[in-house]
Parts: sequence; C-alpha cells; structure tokens
Amino acid sequence: MEDYNKIIESLGVKFVKARHIRILQPITIKNFYDVQNSLTILYDGEVSFGSDEPQRVEEGDMLFIPGGKHATVTYGNGASAKTVSNEEFMTNRDNYIEAGHDPALIGKLPNSFGLISFEAKVFDTVNFFTSLDVPPFLIKRDDQIAATINQILTEDMLDTPGKGRIIKIKTEEVVIEIIRYILKNKLFVEQLVTNSTYFKDPRLIDIFAYIKDNLGGDLSNKVLANVANVSEDYVGQYFKMLTGINPQDYIEYQRMEKAVDLLRTSKKSIRAIGSDVGYKDTAYFCRRFKMMFGIPAGKMRRRESLMNV
Repeated sequence: MEDYNKIIESLGVKFVKARHIRILQPITIKNFYDVQNSLTILYDGEVSFGSDEPQRVEEGDMLFIPGGKHATVTYGNGASAKTVSNEEFMTNRDNYIEAGHDPALIGKLPNSFGLISFEAKVFDTVNFFTSLDVPPFLIKRDDQIAATINQILTEDMLDTPGKGRIIKIKTEEVVIEIIRYILKNKLFVEQLVTNSTYFKDPRLIDIFAYIKDNLGGDLSNKVLANVANVSEDYVGQYFKMLTGINPQDYIEYQRMEKAVDLLRTSKKSIRAIGSDVGYKDTAYFCRRFKMMFGIPAGKMRRRESLMNV
C-alpha cells in the first residue's frame, strides 16, 4: 500500500471539462476514443458499454473510460439505438445530446447523465490509468464519488470566486477515490502488479520526462539511450520490458495527445501543430492522426471533444 501512496502523491491531476448531458435519441458510438480520462454517472435512462456483450450502467452507477482506450458506448435504449462512428457522432451530435446549464436540474432530467474529464499523470509525464492498461470499467453506486461529481458540475456552471480551485481539489478527490475503488475491489490485480513497477525506476522516469519536454525534437532510440545511460541496442528492449510497449509507439501517442491539446486550446494551424509535435510532413501527420482518433485533425478542432457541447 505504501507504493500506491507514493504513486498517488506523484500524480498531477488536471480538470478538463464537466457536462450535464440529456440524451435526445438513442445512439451507439463505435470506437469512442479520447486522450483524457472520462467518468460518467447515469442519472436517468440507459447507458451501456462494450460491443460483444454490452454491460449496462444502472442509475447511480458510473462508467470510467481511461484516456487512450477505445470503447463502444450506447446512450439510450440499445435496442433502438442508431450505430454511428465516432466521427459521425461528433459531426451531428446536436441531434443526439444536449448540455444543461442549470445546476438546479443536475440529476433531475429524464435520460440524463453527468460527465467529467480529466488528466492524471505520474510526475506530470505519463498517463496513470493508461499506463497500467486499465480497461473501461463500471463503478457501482458510490455516494461519495457521486456527490463530488455533482459538486464539480455545479461549480463549473457557476461564476463564483474560487471555482477553479474548488474544481481542482474535487477532481483530485475523484481520482483518488477511483484508485481506492480499484484497490478495495481488487480489480485488475495482474495489471497493477505488472505495470506499476516501472514507476520505481528512475531511468525510465527520466525517459518519460525527456520525451514530454522534447516532443518536437529528435526522440530516436539513440537519444533515449543517452538519457537513460544504456546502450542504443538495449534501450528499446528495456523500455518495452518495463512498460509493455516499444518507445516509438509511446512517443507517437504522446505526440498525438499533445496535438489534441493544441487543437483544443490554440489557434495554430494544423501544419504548425504537426511540426510542434515532431511531424515535418503535414500529410503524414494528418494520416496518423485520423488513424489514431478516427477523425481528421480539423474536425477535432471544430468539435474539440466528444462531450464538449
């Protein structure tokens, strides 16, 4: 347990968004994907996830989807839901959902749910839940987490002094409670034991930090080997042995994650964003972006994110 306390202390948590959503008509979204973690609490109606044997979210339960994980999600009655791609949904989402802005109505509308999105990074460099290979999962009714989500939604809708600070504190509480829920219910034991070990290796943490600070530069195995003080021939094996993925795949994910952030928060051109994250060929950057997220970079900019309505 002491190891998990150290990991929690090292986590950098960043609030991204909060939404109170009403479902206008049933829809199944194939390959839902976002770089941030999302936590959805069902207030009324139906939500389910999974493609082969969908698991139903009961009212009061919460669906947690780690950033970087693909999932099939159904909002509304699955039997009558229209199946669409992530791109199609983002283009026409106003037909399927609408956002509420009255805090007095949180949890009181028919066919509605609350959603918060956030980052959780160890040493502000590596996504915690994604790195542990935690899949989307259900959190059964938990009044404490539910109350905290409602507080975040309320604060986000109001323009009161200190709202940013309150939201930051409450988002950190949510992250800790999710980790506690995983440990208390002994979920993903094998993943946690196998994948949490690399947080203890300072050389790997140095590599993570270097990658984060140099996404637009040379991140070849030769450079990473110098950072970790290991041989160029060994660094790829070393990285994969501790993380389960090769370093260049990890680097591409980090570059694309940064690209999404820039698309959502800056007015830079797509060419400039691609260059900033290490892609000198804009066409190649756009191809890789669509392959990873299922939508073009320009559409990600226009629509920003799945639930940002």
